[in-house]
Amino acid sequence: MTKFSELNLNPKVLKAIDEAGYESPTPIQAGAIPPALEGRDVLGIAQTGTGKTASFTLPMITLLARGRARARMPRSLVLCPTRELAAQVAENFDTYTKHLKLTKALLIGGVSFKEQDKLIDKGVDVLIATPGRLLDHFERGKLLLTGVQIMVVDEADRMLDMGFIPDIERIFSLTPFTRQTLFFSATMAPEIERITNTFLSAPERVEVARQATTSETIEQGVLMFKATRRDREGTEKRKMLRALIDAEGEKCTNAIIFCNRKTDVDVVAKSLKKYGYDAAPIHGDLDQSQRTRTLDGFREGTLRFLCASDVAARGLDVPSVSHVFNYDVPSHAEDYVHRIGRTGRAGRDGKAIMICVPRDEKNLEDIERLVQSEIPRLENPLGVAETAPAAKADEKPAEEKPKRSRSRSRKRDDAPSEPPAVVEEATNTPETPPARAPQPQKDKPRSHSRGGRNRSGRNDREQITVVGLGDHTPEFIGLSFKERSTG
Repeated sequence: MTKFSELNLNPKVLKAIDEAGYESPTPIQAGAIPPALEGRDVLGIAQTGTGKTASFTLPMITLLARGRARARMPRSLVLCPTRELAAQVAENFDTYTKHLKLTKALLIGGVSFKEQDKLIDKGVDVLIATPGRLLDHFERGKLLLTGVQIMVVDEADRMLDMGFIPDIERIFSLTPFTRQTLFFSATMAPEIERITNTFLSAPERVEVARQATTSETIEQGVLMFKATRRDREGTEKRKMLRALIDAEGEKCTNAIIFCNRKTDVDVVAKSLKKYGYDAAPIHGDLDQSQRTRTLDGFREGTLRFLCASDVAARGLDVPSVSHVFNYDVPSHAEDYVHRIGRTGRAGRDGKAIMICVPRDEKNLEDIERLVQSEIPRLENPLGVAETAPAAKADEKPAEEKPKRSRSRSRKRDDAPSEPPAVVEEATNTPETPPARAPQPQKDKPRSHSRGGRNRSGRNDREQITVVGLGDHTPEFIGLSFKERSTG
């Protein structure tokens, strides 16, 4: 088995590694460190939790041990998709550079520009940044990238998912063509392949596991869940989550609960706290100081449940996470690999449980196709029919519901209905109708005009009632033509 002492690292770096308690490199570290020390470009692909961060930090520190940084011109650049991952990379540099005089700066959002500008002005050997904040400093004229010797893109496929690829391409164009480039990720999408073909020169491809594989130390399961009513789905789903947590008992020492939407992260965290579970949310809309406090509390063990969006799914190293609960099925299959990779790290056992509603079954099929295995189905811890009576309790039986009856026609109070006798009389009208005597208003059928006047403006008493013309022309029509013709 290869040891770190065999990888030609700087003696002071080896001393820091030994003090950190590491002796043998992981497969990705053993494969990536030698070509990186030779100055070659590296494309590293490995499942999450295998030590990719040390695969580029250790050779970078060794290469940067010689030389000195200049003001506003960092010697190396590490790009990370999220603030938390960038902060974690910075911690790794602090661990491995304790015996070397190398400086670093962390450029992330949510922190004052002023403090970051002071560090850049002094000159830094290592610049760790998220793409957006890095470009902000560059556009303000506070940063030059022409002195970058080594450039690292960590979690490259996450950069693609978050829409950072145009920023990455621009940053590449600002760095020297002679730089050394290291790409690391757990999955490799076609768009990332295009970028690597464009910006990497004859890279050494280090792939220690099939793309998008899950660790064998993680026990997986999925619960197929269907709510009794659509408007109760959220309430019943959160109840099911609590039941799954309770079913694990003492084995669930701590857990990360992943949701697809930030609003659901807040709702789930609030619901768990309401029922006595020690939980807190973390997502991109929270203040950076709050996110840092929450994550530190989870790492130190003072917080048991971390409700998170995918901002916490990539690259975060919390070694002792016993469980991962996917409250939602991730919409991208690759995110499932990264989510459950938060447990079962460094050879430990872990468990990942997912809740799948009917509309997410297609996403579940995509995940099983990606990992090339079927995820075992779990039994409902609440029982099949426990929630069904509760859903029907609020519904009244059909016979108890009041029936509404609505009249087919509305009658005016001052207009009597048309008697059927008049209709029968009209149907038996002779060819030449006899002259009729004027009838009282109450015995007359209703006029088709409103307000007691017909369309010609004459009173109803002067109008001859016509029920249907048929084949006969009423006499008054003929009279009107006669009067007009004699005139």
